[in-house]
Amino acid sequence: MASDPLPMSVKAADLPKRLLSAVVMLAVAALAVCIGGLALDAFIVLVALIAFVEFALLVRRATANPLLRLAGWLFGAAYFGFAAAILTGAGTFLLVMVIGITVFTDTGAYFAGRAIGGPKIAPRISPSKTWAGLAGGMAASVAWVFLWVAAMDAPLAWPRFELGLNLSPRNLTGAVALGAGMAVVAQIGDFFESWLKRRAGVKDSSRLIPGHGGVFDRIDGLIPVILVAGFIASNMVI
Repeated sequence: MASDPLPMSVKAADLPKRLLSAVVMLAVAALAVCIGGLALDAFIVLVALIAFVEFALLVRRATANPLLRLAGWLFGAAYFGFAAAILTGAGTFLLVMVIGITVFTDTGAYFAGRAIGGPKIAPRISPSKTWAGLAGGMAASVAWVFLWVAAMDAPLAWPRFELGLNLSPRNLTGAVALGAGMAVVAQIGDFFESWLKRRAGVKDSSRLIPGHGGVFDRIDGLIPVILVAGFIASNMVI
């Protein structure tokens, strides 16, 4: 999830607001997942719609060329629309999988980047992103997918989802490749939004979420992960 670095004093002063907003966001999302069905689908569509509106406003600020604006808006409609369509038809398993990948990638990248530092990936687009952070995000994402595959093989009533996964060498190798690859995809989504915000001359996609910016700021890495996961799932040979 893209964000530009802030002075430590600003971060500290903003922390209570950020924590409260994060708790509210998690509670609303968890409630939607627990209810499921039409409520979950409506929540997914609403989030995608808000993020698309924020994206469209960024595109409008980023260019005065009407053709480029139209192309950007059409791309955004497909970008967010297909992601929402995949999640509304995929069920809880894929939803938890892609959210876990994105959260673990962001968390691993944040801590590895701060602890190790080192060369930046693209400082003109996102000054806070380092190669060490990317490696940390990939490792964390692999750990999440590995745990998820292990959960499928656990002797419990949940969360198996009747997928028939097990801890075979093939599945474990696939988990490593999936986790590492999806971490890169999530970081690409971060860079894409960072680039667009810099073109638009803004720090956040909106001020909708206190301390966090906009909805697009929170799901910038999630959208491409959903799209790639949906493509992989649709081409799997069972």
